[in-house]
Amino acid sequence: MTPHTPPHEGPGRLNRSVGFYGLMFVSLGSIIGSGWLLGALTAAETAGPASILSWVIAAVMLSMLALVYAELGATYPVAGGSGRFPYYSHGPIVGFVGGWAAWVQAVFIAPIEVLAAITYVNSVSWMHEHFPMLNDKQLLNTRGLVVAVLLMLLFTAMNLMGAEFLSESNTLVVIWKTAVPFLAIGVIAALSFHPGNFTAGGGFMPFGWHGVFAALPAGVVFALQGFEQAVCLAGEARNPRKDLSRAILTAMGIGALLYTLLQVTLIAGLNPGDVAKNWDRPLGQDPSDYGAWYTLALAVGATWLAVILIIDAVISPAGTGIVYIGTSARLSYALGEETEMPGSLSRTNARGVPVVSVLLALGIGLIGFGPFKSWAALVGAVTGATAVMYAMAPIALAALHRSDAARPRTYLAPWPKLILPGAFVSANLILYWGGINTNLKVIGTIVLGIVLFTIGSILRQTHSMSSFGNSWWLPVWLLGDLVLGWLGRYGDSAGNILPDGIDLIVVIAWSLGIFYLAVRLRLEPSGVSEEVAKDAHQLSGLDELTVPG
Repeated sequence: MTPHTPPHEGPGRLNRSVGFYGLMFVSLGSIIGSGWLLGALTAAETAGPASILSWVIAAVMLSMLALVYAELGATYPVAGGSGRFPYYSHGPIVGFVGGWAAWVQAVFIAPIEVLAAITYVNSVSWMHEHFPMLNDKQLLNTRGLVVAVLLMLLFTAMNLMGAEFLSESNTLVVIWKTAVPFLAIGVIAALSFHPGNFTAGGGFMPFGWHGVFAALPAGVVFALQGFEQAVCLAGEARNPRKDLSRAILTAMGIGALLYTLLQVTLIAGLNPGDVAKNWDRPLGQDPSDYGAWYTLALAVGATWLAVILIIDAVISPAGTGIVYIGTSARLSYALGEETEMPGSLSRTNARGVPVVSVLLALGIGLIGFGPFKSWAALVGAVTGATAVMYAMAPIALAALHRSDAARPRTYLAPWPKLILPGAFVSANLILYWGGINTNLKVIGTIVLGIVLFTIGSILRQTHSMSSFGNSWWLPVWLLGDLVLGWLGRYGDSAGNILPDGIDLIVVIAWSLGIFYLAVRLRLEPSGVSEEVAKDAHQLSGLDELTVPG
């Protein structure tokens, strides 16, 4: 049990105004962002035709995690849930790391989407010649930076209007975002479909299984992530116990189907001459290497589709960026409810909007344009932080099954003895495939967060660090992952010491050991009750929410 630490006085109350379709479209809108515009080409360059398997594997792995989030979100519908569940199961230290990882990955999604929109629009010949926003190295120039800042300000303004406005306006955007990729699939497949491309340039699997797995952190997982965004708005859901699980699973199913079809269509639609020898440049020319679907539409003679795709290249990333500004705010809102962090993060205005948290997301997002001026530069690091965030969820749920078993659950993840450890293994494999270079940055950022948390604990005399007994598995896990990354076969600094295939067995065995150790070190029921009680102002009255949203 962790020592008692009084919560901040007077946390702001969020308005419960978002229904099922609002929740589902928030998750689906997060899944369908810049990933569909840029992810399929990156995957093809990394794995060749076998990139189709990358999407299938990612869909299976993330679906297990989606099942976990569906149960957690429905059972504990609080704002910034991704950062709150570990608090309930293991106390302040693990909870903070989970919330910090969730916030770090979320706060940089909006700038990623802005960069994607600018990059795609810049591939249009007229824009490239008369209004270039990228320099010769495909990084933002001064003009591009101004446009990027203006877009971030627009995203922030929309979030300050409140969650109800956000979800309702997002619905129309997501319908467009979903329709355009399916339209592209139908048109490109009808006009250009070359079955021989699936065995061109070295066969179906020119880079082996290594390429298939390497494609996952190179954009595949990034494209499919986002299903958990409905959980972050759980504190503003009208009927969370009924709607959250349906919203998450529906969005994940649509997203997985869409991305798999997109990869098949892209590979079959390419000019056979461009992939006859290798997959280094599937589209064959500049600047087509970043305007993939736009270039492909022009190549098959569908000029009208190319115009729609450029419009979508603004709308699709913008919709996702708007959602993630809000998500980042809800996650910092959740962090702000802990005594170690500034209480202003959890205060809301008359609309129920955590204004300081929204403005913080804007500020950090703008800073991201400094060291990370390209889409690819941010994707790997964000995917690593996402893997850490995802890994916390199955551990938290397995622990809460034991320490909070009496709590009403309107949705139960199937086969928990298989799904929960499988979900943790999946997250850990994603982290491993990201490579030692990326993991050093991700884990370094987590260490920075722990330092800030420790300083806050000392200054406010909360004694939260005394919960280390429930938390020591965390540094063991992360340090072990760094060692495995160095011994493994992914990233420029990898030692390639573990044989191919054996490395995966070692990572899986390590993951299972950490999973069961972490569950064993869970809080006792009284400790869980104390942590959950800190969110009583959000959970009160939920038993009466039985009407459809």
